[in-house]
Amino acid sequence: MRRALLATALLLACATARRPAPGDAGVTFPPDAPARSALDAELAGKNDEELLAIGTAAAGAAGPDDDARAAAAFAALADRYPRSPHVPRALLGAGAAYARQGEWRLALERFRALEARGGPESLEGAFRAAEAHYRLDDLPDARATLERLLARPELPAAARVRALAERGVVELEAGKPEQAEATLREALAAYAAASATERLAPGSAAQALFYLGELRRAALLAAPLDPARADAGALAAELERKSALLLAAQEEYLAAIRLGDERWAVAAGYRVGELYDALREQVLEAPLPPGLDDAQAASYRAELRRQVRVLAAKAMTAYEETLELARRAGVEDVRFLADAASSLDRLRATLAAE
Repeated sequence: MRRALLATALLLACATARRPAPGDAGVTFPPDAPARSALDAELAGKNDEELLAIGTAAAGAAGPDDDARAAAAFAALADRYPRSPHVPRALLGAGAAYARQGEWRLALERFRALEARGGPESLEGAFRAAEAHYRLDDLPDARATLERLLARPELPAAARVRALAERGVVELEAGKPEQAEATLREALAAYAAASATERLAPGSAAQALFYLGELRRAALLAAPLDPARADAGALAAELERKSALLLAAQEEYLAAIRLGDERWAVAAGYRVGELYDALREQVLEAPLPPGLDDAQAASYRAELRRQVRVLAAKAMTAYEETLELARRAGVEDVRFLADAASSLDRLRATLAAE
């Protein structure tokens, strides 16, 4: 790949030398009154056991109104029977059902109540509350919630890794890349230390590696590329830097894949393909060197497309492998899958046309 990029640099430099010249929040609506009244009537007079059963059944169903039904049943249990032993489960269930509907403020209310109760369930309540703050774009409160988690005495190792990984994501979203990288690496160090004595699920460590890849990817996309440079050495250095950033990002994504968490593996696999795809687009869409007539410009573009076909081939391979992994693993809830499929189709059509 480095040779292909350097060849592209030489092509760009030569062309320049021939003619030197002078950067979810969804809208929700309340259910219609008849539907709400029917649900209220159904839940009226039910005891906590009955409400738990209704909420559990609705949460496990897949109908369009089941999440609203689950949230209403669990919320009724928590509100009407505050001394019930089922309240922690109801708070978690209500919050989760609201979250699935995108009602993050209602979800946050239930998750914070669960966190405030204490006990073993409060740990998950705090994690879910942090996520709700994040979804509401309330990054300071998301980070503060995770900080409270990390300050807990005798925090289990798995929870510590998870809290650090999620705090790193929040810091990255808050525009603090250096702080985010330090936190994500701390999460990986905690994962490695704990893995020496116990077996941890790899999801949070894979998440940390994925977002380290995102840091490198952002640097790659931001790195300049100016084909109008008359200095071939400077242009080659720009492409060499982009190549190094691409390989650094790829290594983080591949490390995430190797950990074996299927959901993060699919996300990372897509990003690997996108790295090559995006670099190819950057090269092809860069401004033409100055001073070319129409014939020279067409010849230049044709040769440039030939030079970067290797990037398209690598991107297609990564997209194909990602889609195959998702199919084998049964991963369906990753937003990258549709993008991987459409990008693969686009590259196939582009290369066929070329």
